[in-house]
Amino acid sequence: MKIDFARLNHILIPKGKEERDRFRDSRLGRVLVPVVSLVWGSLTDEGRSLLLVTFLVGAISVDVRGATGYVFFAVLVGLLIGSLAAALTPALRLRDLEVRIDAPRRVTVGEPVTFTIACARGMRASKSASTWARHPIRVRGPFLPWDGTWLDEAPAELVVGDGGAAHAKMRARFVARGLHHLDAFTAAAVAPGGLACGPRRSSEAVKLHVVPRVANVVRLPFAVVARHQPGGVALASKSGEAMDLLGVRPYRPGDPVRDLHARSWARTGIPVVREYQQEYFTRVGVVLDTDVDDDERLEAAIELAAGVIAHLSRGEALVDVLVVGDAVHELTLGRSLGTLDQALELLATVERGTTLAAPQLLGRLEPYLDRLSTVVVIALAEGDERSALERGITGRGIACTTLLVDEALTRSIQERKELAWAGGKPAAKPATEKAS
Repeated sequence: MKIDFARLNHILIPKGKEERDRFRDSRLGRVLVPVVSLVWGSLTDEGRSLLLVTFLVGAISVDVRGATGYVFFAVLVGLLIGSLAAALTPALRLRDLEVRIDAPRRVTVGEPVTFTIACARGMRASKSASTWARHPIRVRGPFLPWDGTWLDEAPAELVVGDGGAAHAKMRARFVARGLHHLDAFTAAAVAPGGLACGPRRSSEAVKLHVVPRVANVVRLPFAVVARHQPGGVALASKSGEAMDLLGVRPYRPGDPVRDLHARSWARTGIPVVREYQQEYFTRVGVVLDTDVDDDERLEAAIELAAGVIAHLSRGEALVDVLVVGDAVHELTLGRSLGTLDQALELLATVERGTTLAAPQLLGRLEPYLDRLSTVVVIALAEGDERSALERGITGRGIACTTLLVDEALTRSIQERKELAWAGGKPAAKPATEKAS
């Protein structure tokens, strides 16, 4: 079993926001958090380094009779206490400073994400402007979860001058999928000596979706088949010529001249055009199996699901349903309806699931089968349950294609190769060379 040392480094640190808030509200948290914030949180990076040196000197100077190192220890302690006392002076309280954070809603696993921190004066900041100019401001990012690392050193000190605002950027990288709730970014004025900061002003917390990579799917092993959809699909972009007449409406600039309805125009005296509605659509359901003990294969299957959805949504198909383990998510992606980001955010939170059970899964799919024309099953293993699922879907007159994520396909996905299935047979081995 592969050991994740990054997780072990954070084993005593609450992972999610709810766990962190629960710890802060506990008896131990109400005592420990203010003390740590007052001492460790008020020190700058230089002050923290000096604190560690002070502990080291103190350990060496335990024997006060045989060495004089305790004098140096006393000087260091006095310097730290003096810096912390200076940080509590009212001149360093940035009461009118507003700290705002600009961050993307989502980022792909392994790619850098940039956080922009804006420090701006409030409406009542004119009296304290001289104080802000004398004491530069340092910004600090939150403590990241086990899968996140800061890519750069701490940003340079900021000075909120006459312009009333200053900006700093911090970059991070996350190596695990999921919805990340980051604590607030903070800003504080630096006390004289540069070892401590005054009371901190905080931004709002940050919510970030770390989404999976999208597999490079260029061809799938099935033909896209349209199915009659009575009443069409509202707001879907139209394509082709197989459309039914929906009615007439007043002409709008940009409407095709060929759709003008001469009789209605003559009768009403205003230009009128025919309005059509497409009645045949390709609506696809994607089923993702999550029953596997191999984390690499699970990640490959999730990336393949993202690639399949992206490939289908670029064409004329509508991705209507995404089934992950036991959960069924309604989607309507493609044809100008919805975006791939919706599916990626759902896939970002996928975890290892229970054993695939065909009868229960078919029961959950029952409300959607009548409108689907194709179902793509991304399987992690061969078995009777998978075969039963295929028979249950095809028995309803719906095409079913299974993509089996084996070791070879997992390597191809990890190496970012183009995936193109040759022929029309389900579960065909992908050709990783470029498609012609």
